[in-house]
Order: sequence, then structure tokens, then C-alpha cells
Amino acid sequence: MRSAPENSLKKALKACRDSFISVGFFSFFINALMLVPTFYMLQVYERVITSGSLTTLAMLTLIMTTLVITLGSLEWIRSRIMVRVSTRLDVLLGRQVYKASFKRALDSGGMDASAQSLNDLTGLRQFLSGNGLFAFFDAPWLPIYIAVMFLFHPWFGWVATASALLLLALAFLNERLTGPALAQANKEHIGATLDTTKNLRNAEVIESMGMLETLIDRWGRRQRNVLMLQSLASDRGALISTLSRTFRLLVQSLVLGLGAYLAVDHQVGAGLVFAGAVLLGRALAPIDLIIGSWKGFIAARSQYSRLNDILDKQQAQPERMPLLAPQGDVRVENLVVAAPGSRTAIIRNISFSAPAGCTVGIIGPSAAGKSTLARALIGVWPPQLGVIRLDGADISAWDKQELGPYIGYLPQDIELFEGTVGENIARFAEVDSAKVILAAMTAGVHEMILQLPDGYDTVLGSEGIMLSAGQRQRIGLARALYGNPRLIVLDEPNSNLDDVGDRALAAAVQQLKLTGATLFVITHRTNIVSQLDRLMVLNAGVISVYGPREHVLAELNAQRQQAQTPAVPASSGAASVDTGKGDSDEPRGAHSPN
Repeated sequence: MRSAPENSLKKALKACRDSFISVGFFSFFINALMLVPTFYMLQVYERVITSGSLTTLAMLTLIMTTLVITLGSLEWIRSRIMVRVSTRLDVLLGRQVYKASFKRALDSGGMDASAQSLNDLTGLRQFLSGNGLFAFFDAPWLPIYIAVMFLFHPWFGWVATASALLLLALAFLNERLTGPALAQANKEHIGATLDTTKNLRNAEVIESMGMLETLIDRWGRRQRNVLMLQSLASDRGALISTLSRTFRLLVQSLVLGLGAYLAVDHQVGAGLVFAGAVLLGRALAPIDLIIGSWKGFIAARSQYSRLNDILDKQQAQPERMPLLAPQGDVRVENLVVAAPGSRTAIIRNISFSAPAGCTVGIIGPSAAGKSTLARALIGVWPPQLGVIRLDGADISAWDKQELGPYIGYLPQDIELFEGTVGENIARFAEVDSAKVILAAMTAGVHEMILQLPDGYDTVLGSEGIMLSAGQRQRIGLARALYGNPRLIVLDEPNSNLDDVGDRALAAAVQQLKLTGATLFVITHRTNIVSQLDRLMVLNAGVISVYGPREHVLAELNAQRQQAQTPAVPASSGAASVDTGKGDSDEPRGAHSPN
């Protein structure tokens, strides 16, 4: 049976395998050199004090100093290796985790939009470069210390063995008592943070309708649950850690007493009285450190698990043969589309075609499926059934990076990004001034941009100025038109425009006709309809009427006459139909990010 391919996290860890082996190799010598102070003490008591030889003391001190400096150097090298490993993991995984987070947000329709995976990568990297991890490299060398203790005296060895087993039992108990609570607390904290981020994005709505106190109460209940779980885990962890440290100090003192008893009984020398206690403390230190840093280990384990899951779910995009630049011929065949994560179809088995250079208006009542069709046309929401073809090829077969420059999209919810106006219009690729200005002029926004403080170099976002909804929409239109795309989808492009903006939009549509681009316009304002070649009326996810504008308007007027409502002359270029003002086929949170 063929095994599943490894995700990028496992590949990255495998790529760092030699570094982990090197750390283990250095750990061997570090732990061996940890014996130096013990044997130095032993030799001072057994040789120097008994013989009174200062030369022996000087040589022993020189050897001890050299070895301890070597020990410190090896520990520094080991630490630097792990820092390099953590940095390398970030370099190897950063883009993949970013893409995986983006894909999760896209597949969920924006409902699971979070940077948590990037935070998990940062947390895992910090754990790898911290001291807590070294305890796991040092703990396997515990048998070496116990073996040396047996060489000192069997009683020392058995005390060390019993103490190590007891501390290992405490470590296991710590995992059982704190692990589930910490994992649940982390999960609740992530959920609460995500909800808070969504609330802050809608601060104006919350403030205007007096929802703040209610939402704070909801956050408070969730936060109290997090605090309760964290407190429970911390209390249990603190108890185990205190027991561990107390026991380690106690057993070191008891071993000192045991050594004194054996010395009085002439079974060991005076040096072993202290050497046994020191060595036992060093032997048990890694286990004690593991227990003390268990909270960080639990967090790192959860972060690894979440990263592993999200990267496992990310399907690697197969390499696709480059296709010719599209001309914009669109054919839709038996299309069925549902919102991400839902099985309820919004678009129900529709078929139509729009040749290259055609301009199509999409109208219909609210929840008719207009915005869903828009997302499907640009390949954001995949079909459940059917296919959307661009120049004969399934749009999902195109490489997104190659197809992107030929697509223009203006969603209902306009989102501009941190950066200059020029960078936003250029889609954050290398800014081509001529193309940026051309797109702005086509969208009728060039003069408005020039009136901004720094023109096209005006910085937007938290570090710059804030634009009005109409200004954002017009700049978003320029971004959609940048680079002369061949397929353009505008979802309510005039919802925030004034009369000047409407006239600019009409001029832009006329200009796009001259370029031969295929244009789909979803609108609830009928003044733009006269600029379009064809009209499509959607109702409950199916096409009621589709064809040349005059034909569709005549059909709508005929339907109104049958319903005994005043008709609108087809020659007027407008239809007084319910086109779904402010239409959104899905809940606000389901909108895919711009």
C-alpha cells in the first residue's frame, strides 16, 4: 500500500535531522563533562588533602578548568545549533504555513480567517531555541550517572535509581494532570481571540447599536473558562514541580548522610561523601527541569499538532502546463455551487456562455445567488458539480499565479491593504507607474488620487490615512482593472458611489468594451444596465432570463404587464426590477477575503 506523502513540516524536520543528531552528539560530551566537578572534588579529597601535594592540586585544577571551559563552549555551540535549527524551520515552513492559513480561510469562506498557524510556528520555533528542550536531550544520559553512582557504592546507585524512577513517575503524573487542561485552555483561548478579532473589525456596528457590553459579557464568560482551566493546570503543575524540587533537595541531603554513614563505616572515602550528593543532584536535574518546563512542552506539542494538521490538509498544487493567455471566452456548464463548508446549493444547475469582449449584467432579488456566481466565475468557490470554462479550459486547471493578472475582481466588501495607493492598485507586484496610472484613469479615480496628501505614494492603513467607502471602492475598481485583465467581475461596483462615481463607472465600462475584456457586473442600480450588452436575471439560484439587454428588458416588462404592474419601456435602457439592493447571498462572515 502506497504511503501518503509527507507534509512540509515533516520534510522540514527531516531536513534538520543532521542538526538534531549533532545536538545529541554534543549532549553526550556535555553530560560526560558534567562529571568533571564531581571527580575534581573526589580527587582533591582523596589525593591532595591526604598527600598535601600542591603540584597535584595545580595540575588537577588546570585540567578541571580546561574541561569546564570546554563544557561551556560545547553548551554554547549546542545552543547556537538549536537557534539555527529554529530559524531554518521558520524559513522552510513560513511560506507553506502562510499558504495553508490562506487556503483554510478561503475554503471556509472567511469564517476561519486567522493567523494562528503562523503564531504556532513562532511558538514552536521559540521552544526549540529555549532551555527546556535541552532537558530532553540530557535526560537519556541519566543511566550514565546512575552507573557512576554504582561505581561509587551500590547503595548510592540504588538510591539514584529509586529517585529517578520516582521523578519519572511525577513527570508522568504531571502530564496526566495538566496536559488535557492546558490543551483545552489553549483551544478556548484561540477561539476567544478569533472572536475578539472579528468583533474589533466590526467596531462601528457594535458601537452604534450598543452591543459592546453584551459582547464583553460573552468574551468574559469564555475568558473565565480559559482562566479556570489554566489555573487548574498551573495549580497541579506547581504542586508536582514543588514536590519534584523538594524531593530532589531532600534526597541529595539524604545521600550526603548516607555517604557520611558509609565513610564512618570505612566503606567509602571522605571525597565520596560529597561527590555522591553532587552527582545525584546533577543526574536528577534534567528530569526536574522537564517537570518545570512541562507547560512549555505541552504548548509546543499542541502547536506541532495544529501545524501538522493544517499542512496535512493542504493539498499540494500539482504542476500545470502553462496555457496561452486567455482572451475571456466564458462558458458555464451545469454549474452547481454551495458556500464553503455547506452542502446546500446556492447556484442550481445553470448553463450559459459569454463570448470574449461581452459585457453582462447580473440582476435579481436578494439571496438569488449573484455573489456566489461571481466567486465561482473567478475560481474562488469551487463547483460542486459542473464546470466553468475560460477559453475552453476548466478555470480550476489554470495556475492561479499565472491566471491572476488576467482576472479583475471587485467584491462587495472592499478591503485595501497596508501600503501605498500605487502598491494597492498594482496588486503589490512591482509597481509599473504607467500601468497604475492607466488603471486609475480607466476607473476614473486618477484626479481623486492626485488630491490625496502624497498622491499615488499616499500610505493607507493603520500607518497612513483612512479613506471613505466610496474612495476605497473606486481604488478597488482601479486595482481590478490593473494590467488590462481579460475577465473582470464587479460585485456591486457602485454601491458606495455618488453621481460623480457613477459617471466614472459608466465611462470605465465603455473603455473596457474597447479593450475587448469580458465583463460581469452585479448591480442593484439600473443606471449602469444601459451600458451592458447582455442581462442575466437570477432567481433562487437559477437563471430566469438571459440574453441581449433589449430582449431581457422586454421579457421583464411583459412579465410585469401580466402581473398588472406598470411597464418600463425597453428602449429606456433600464429595468425597474427587484435587483436585490445590498445583495449578499451568504452571511457577512462567509465572504471570502479580498
